[in-house]
Amino acid sequence: MDSMEKKSQAKWRTGSQQRNYARKLMQALRHVRQNTMAAASPSRAVREAADRALAVAAKGRTRWSRAILSSRGGLSVVRKPRKFRARCSIRSRTPNKLRGAATRNTELNGRVRILGRLVPGCRKMSFPTILDEARDYIAALEMQVMAMRAVAELLSAPAALPSAVSGSGF
Repeated sequence: MDSMEKKSQAKWRTGSQQRNYARKLMQALRHVRQNTMAAASPSRAVREAADRALAVAAKGRTRWSRAILSSRGGLSVVRKPRKFRARCSIRSRTPNKLRGAATRNTELNGRVRILGRLVPGCRKMSFPTILDEARDYIAALEMQVMAMRAVAELLSAPAALPSAVSGSGF
């Protein structure tokens, strides 16, 4: 791990950052709970609220957090239909020695383009910028998963408590 990777992971692993996110997440979930009757999909509303809370916890310091905060409905994405294009074979024009390097380069560019689509706000960024943003976004998502698991455990604990009490003879 290099120092940048440790820095982004350490930032999201601090207790204060986790408490800050947990507080914002609980506020967002309360808001969603109050407005669930109006929402078409409660699970989508929870996911968007959790993502907005994560972006607020990042304080807009990253491209992905600014992209989430600037979008109207959280992470709602409107996808354009793909256009079909004619594919021409470069094999006939490319010598054998260059064919392998060209294939590797196009594969890498394709993977970078896909990564740029996965990280909010990074569609048309340079390769190093996409990697930095992806590193920070993944660390933030790991923290989000930990917080969501803790919330799920808290919510499922009261349901398990009455069955344990009734089984003990009380």
